[in-house]
Parts: sequence; C-alpha cells; structure tokens
Amino acid sequence: MQYGQLVAGTFVRRDNRFRATVRIDGRQHAVHVSSSGRMWELLIEGAPVWLRPASAPGRKTAYDLALVESAGVLVSVDARLPNHLYREAWESGAVWRAGAGSLEQEVRRGASRLDFRVTTPNARRWIEVKSVTLVEKGVALFPDAPTSRGAKHLGELQHLVAGGEEGAAVFVVQRSDACRFAPHREADPTFAEALVAASQAGVMVEAYACDVSTTSIAISHALPVEMGSPAS
Repeated sequence: MQYGQLVAGTFVRRDNRFRATVRIDGRQHAVHVSSSGRMWELLIEGAPVWLRPASAPGRKTAYDLALVESAGVLVSVDARLPNHLYREAWESGAVWRAGAGSLEQEVRRGASRLDFRVTTPNARRWIEVKSVTLVEKGVALFPDAPTSRGAKHLGELQHLVAGGEEGAAVFVVQRSDACRFAPHREADPTFAEALVAASQAGVMVEAYACDVSTTSIAISHALPVEMGSPAS
C-alpha cells in the first residue's frame, strides 16, 4: 500500500481518544488518531511523526496520524489499515490461500459482521483481523488495553468452527521489529484466555509483520505465535 505524500512533524500530546496535537514547521495542528489503542509507548512528546493530509471536505482536523518513529523503528498507527493490508497480501498470495477462491469483506453472519470470508471449492474460512502496534523485547503483543469486542469476535469464530466451518484470527503487526506474537495477558487476561480457548477449539491464529517506510507499508512475513505469557 502506497501512502502518497506524507508530512513530517513532531508529536506534542494526545488530546483524547481520536485526536492529538502535533507540531509542523513550528506550528501546532490538531490531527485525527485512527486507533482506540492506548499506544502510551509510542505517543510521547517529541516523537517524530508522519501525517497524511485529509481529503474529505469539512474535516475538523487537516491530517491523519500515519506513522510514529519509536527507537528508530517506524510504526503505523492507523488501525484501519490492517484489513487493506490483508486483502492486498491475500490477492498476492503472501498469506493463507487454500487454492482458488474468492475473498469477501465485511460479511454478515447472523447478528455479527466479520472482516472477511474466503470461499474455496472445499471450504469457507471466516477471518477477523486485528491491528498490533505494541512490541516488547521482540514480542508483538495484543491488545494494549482491555477489549471485550476482541473476545466477542473470538467467540464468534469458535462458534463457526464448532459448526464445521473454518475460522482464523489474524494479527497484523504494523512494524518490522517483531520476532514473534503473543496475547498480552497483563493488558487483558480475559482476551488472552479467549484466544487460547479459540485456538484449542480449532480457530487458526496467525500473525504477520510488516515492512514500513514513509512511502509504503505491506505485510512481509509470518510470525511464530506463542500462546503462553512472553515472560514464561
């Protein structure tokens, strides 16, 4: 995925869940933060950032926060991107693809809506994609804050698998410095246990790192998944 022309700036503060202040050429600007994650380790005063100019008319903020540099590593902080990245990777064959098939996005299943459904001649796989930005000592961790919605999605996938279909929870790590993935038990033990239970019930758990630059981002390779605590 190509970013287009990004604008460099410096992070000042996070004003609320979806809004922050940055400095561009000595002037402060309000920007949109497209993620509800805490990202305390990334959104610190003085951090270099890159911004995407907003194209929609009538916006209260002129930019979207796209990238943050942390200890020399570029991190994409737009939680809307992983679904686009997964679709691109699936179309190119860079992620799971069991033969010829079709990929549908935002598919309703009863009262729920899941990110993707892949239909092949032999199976249907339902896929839920999550955005990961937190990496500690080489371990990508999700979530960075409690997420009841995330646990609900895992339950839906587990139910589908019990009914004879396939399910997968996919974690897209929007940075390049992760060596493996694990559920973040300290942030949300309920989600961690739900992920373990889903895996044991047959839900596939996959994680992918990304190549990130100031011009583009793309899924690069799969990461090993560890269900135990990273400290164990």
